[in-house]
Amino acid sequence: MPATSVVCKQLLPVYDKPLIYYPLSVLMLAGISEILVISNANDIPLLQRLLGDGGDWGLDLRYAVQERPEGLAQALVIGRNFCDGAPVCLALGDNLFYGQGLSLRVRAAASLQSGAVVFAYPVNEPEHFGVVTLDRAGRPVAIVEKPKRPASNLAVTGLYFYDSSAVEYAQELQPSSRAEYEITDINKRYLERGDLRVEVLGRGYAWLDAGTHESLLEAAQFVQTIENRQGYKIACLEEIALHQGWITIETVLKRAHQYAKSGYGRYLERVATEWGVSSASLNITPQ
Repeated sequence: MPATSVVCKQLLPVYDKPLIYYPLSVLMLAGISEILVISNANDIPLLQRLLGDGGDWGLDLRYAVQERPEGLAQALVIGRNFCDGAPVCLALGDNLFYGQGLSLRVRAAASLQSGAVVFAYPVNEPEHFGVVTLDRAGRPVAIVEKPKRPASNLAVTGLYFYDSSAVEYAQELQPSSRAEYEITDINKRYLERGDLRVEVLGRGYAWLDAGTHESLLEAAQFVQTIENRQGYKIACLEEIALHQGWITIETVLKRAHQYAKSGYGRYLERVATEWGVSSASLNITPQ
């Protein structure tokens, strides 16, 4: 607040695109195209206005309302019918991931049929996060939510892959001392049954939790630096969808013309050109 007085933080810009594009891009990189977007009743219409039914990216987007903010694990209960007994991935709407080989790692996690996979990242102030401790073999031995004296510096990020048991575990949860249904308690259930795998994102990866003014600015500066240096966009949903085979080059070019006067539109034109197709060859004119 007050930046989110009239709009949720997931719609705030991170450099050149809305924050929600970044977690959506990770789901898409994992090969996930059926996505349930959960938010409060005021923000759902705004998210629908931005994302629609997901057809522009070959996605099947649906929406559900969370009446009260009672914890991350509540999303699994809200989405129980959507999950329909299948494995599920839960991604927070304000997390940004970046790194070479990330798509391979998230695709592998999404292929699980039993157990759970969480991603951990070393941080300077782990007491502000859920913290996982690993043994010498890299196996998790403990997970603690916001510990006063962290046993490690590995924060559990906002990306969770679960088998079909997750919904059942979520429905059995009791509120914590913070009056929330904690995602850490779900992870502990998998840890207790010896079926939790932790993927550590170390050097060469970036994880940004854009939940504060400072971290939102840091995320924007990070994206600006990478995009300006390399010339490639982070979390360009059309580009990812094209590589996944979910949309055609014609769709990319139509989207380019929707954003014709912006750098994003020019980038989409370039993506199509690199595939050997131009708007002139397809006889597409700006609208």
